[in-house]
Amino acid sequence: MTTPIIAAAIFCTAVTVVHLTSIAIAICRFRRSARRGPLSIISPLSQNPSVSIVRPLCGIDNYAADTLSSTFGLDYPHYEILFCVASEKDPVVPFARTLMAENKDASARLLIGDDRVSPNPKLNNVVKGWRAARHDWIILADSNVLMPGDYIERLFASWRDDTGLVASPPIGCRPDGVWAEVECAFLNTYQARWQYIVDTFGFGFAQGKTMLWRRADLDAAGGIEALGREVAEDAAATKLVRGAGLKVRLVDRPLAQPLGRRSAAEVWNRQLRWARLRRASFLLYFLPEIFSGGVLPMIGVAFLAGAFGLPLLLCVTGFAALWYGAEMALAAAAGWHVSPLSPLYGIIRDLLLPGLFVGALRGNDFVWRGNEMQVERMQPRRMIARVRPRVREFATGSRRRLRSLRERMSS
Repeated sequence: MTTPIIAAAIFCTAVTVVHLTSIAIAICRFRRSARRGPLSIISPLSQNPSVSIVRPLCGIDNYAADTLSSTFGLDYPHYEILFCVASEKDPVVPFARTLMAENKDASARLLIGDDRVSPNPKLNNVVKGWRAARHDWIILADSNVLMPGDYIERLFASWRDDTGLVASPPIGCRPDGVWAEVECAFLNTYQARWQYIVDTFGFGFAQGKTMLWRRADLDAAGGIEALGREVAEDAAATKLVRGAGLKVRLVDRPLAQPLGRRSAAEVWNRQLRWARLRRASFLLYFLPEIFSGGVLPMIGVAFLAGAFGLPLLLCVTGFAALWYGAEMALAAAAGWHVSPLSPLYGIIRDLLLPGLFVGALRGNDFVWRGNEMQVERMQPRRMIARVRPRVREFATGSRRRLRSLRERMSS
């Protein structure tokens, strides 16, 4: 066999094993949490502490009536709601006031104003809510998160003594149209899957959709303004928590985000923005993304089929069925949205991944809700200087975990 054939075989085998193993780990985790059921979601704290929920609003999202109304229907004894809006002219203001009028018994306030503490308009909107919060436990939750009745209990159930933050990635639901289905493929069986894999091994990342903080922890790290040290507040949160020697943990059952209608441009721009933010904040974790997705290994399978004289269409179709069928199995096991055309949407997603990777490397600009923003410009020398200590940190942490695992197995 020639070197290209051997290289293609090794590559296809390696990425397929990683893909299937990651899905198996994720399925085990979600099935374990499903078996525990809602009755097992009990706060590890001795009493149910009072909680402040800060929800930044900007415009009216799809399913806004459902997501914002869900804030008032939580099965939790003591919590307040703080809606934050940057401008009185925002169309969401009368909508929020109507909701508050319909739920007069709830402890809810609408705060309006723009505190410029960072280049991040979302953080600027959140600051006033953090400052006005009455309680020591504060949840920052985006307006498009659909909150189940046990929302607060789910977050507290993941809190441990070494926790500095509990978060949840968004799980796409209620898609309307092809591109919303593609966004589900991005959010669920791709991004959420990998977030839960790294969380399982103790490397959890914050997700700005939902973050549970203990006020004292963030105040000790510099206060709410410290989240402006990165362009994305969740990236800053991850680094602050790890810098304090604490961990970011994910909820066992992630929270839904109803999508509604999506255009191709909306999906592309959102994914490109997130890719550029990942590249700017977590370069070491971003670089392997070029090998993710099923398109490159499918090309490798086609090459191998041609080299060995095997039926090309049968080999590629069989490989795609294995790759995307495993993703469908994960979605079904986790209770996420899945459809008979999910493999097609997964292929479309994976066809976009190489372009997103290149776009993340080549550009720095993005637009968030009409605000032009920019991530850190990438310079080769600075990139190498940033990667080296992170590689050492990752290797040291991996050795420590393997040593701990061996000690537990021997005992």
